[in-house]
Amino acid sequence: MRTHDSAVSLRNARIVRGSVEIVPALTLDIPKGTVFGMVGPSGSGKTTIIRAILGLTRLAGGSATVLGKPAGDSSLRPRIGYMPQGSGVYPDLTGRQNLEFFASVYHAPRQRVDEMLELMNLAGIADRPVATYSGGQAQRVGLGMALMHRPELLVLDEPTVGLDPRIRRTLWGQFHRWAEEGTTLVVSTHVMDEANRSHRIGFINNGALVTAGSPDEIRRETGQHDLENAILALSGDIEEVRHVA
Repeated sequence: MRTHDSAVSLRNARIVRGSVEIVPALTLDIPKGTVFGMVGPSGSGKTTIIRAILGLTRLAGGSATVLGKPAGDSSLRPRIGYMPQGSGVYPDLTGRQNLEFFASVYHAPRQRVDEMLELMNLAGIADRPVATYSGGQAQRVGLGMALMHRPELLVLDEPTVGLDPRIRRTLWGQFHRWAEEGTTLVVSTHVMDEANRSHRIGFINNGALVTAGSPDEIRRETGQHDLENAILALSGDIEEVRHVA
């Protein structure tokens, strides 16, 4: 893939913490206008790679290019939306106030606040302090904040943890609509049902990209009909695959 066709392009990206190499020479391209699912076990390096894409983690070697600019370039800030693990909302403010604050930061139209409240099914509790919300409700506020300015690149780290299936289905439908409009989404998830809805999947293990492709391509590569079994096979958990199959 040519670099200018990619929203994100990592070339031999290496990340070191102290004396420990977390990510060794990762090369990865994420096409523009796609939903890219980043999957892998806990501790595999997904969040570290996401932070490198955002320019929040310094590379020890290689390069990271995002929307044609070096990762972390100040001009990228209004072009990227990011939702980290944990919602990052202000608990003393209401849901509406949290969204209004981010709308003002990004100079988003006021109607975007109401749009996000409706999309996240929060309109009925919008004027309550977030401290009174459930974990899933607070998570939805954080997601609405990341989406507020309709970024070109949307990076979501485990965005649907704690959300009920109906809300998750609604959000994934919206993810695909945004991708059709040209937004690129990078979604870290450990839920295979969600990964299966991605246009492409990158399987990360021990900081390395084991494989990348569409869900169908990964199933064919492993000879598995089920995506979860395919990922287990790539992990080397052959006995577990046989047990599940």
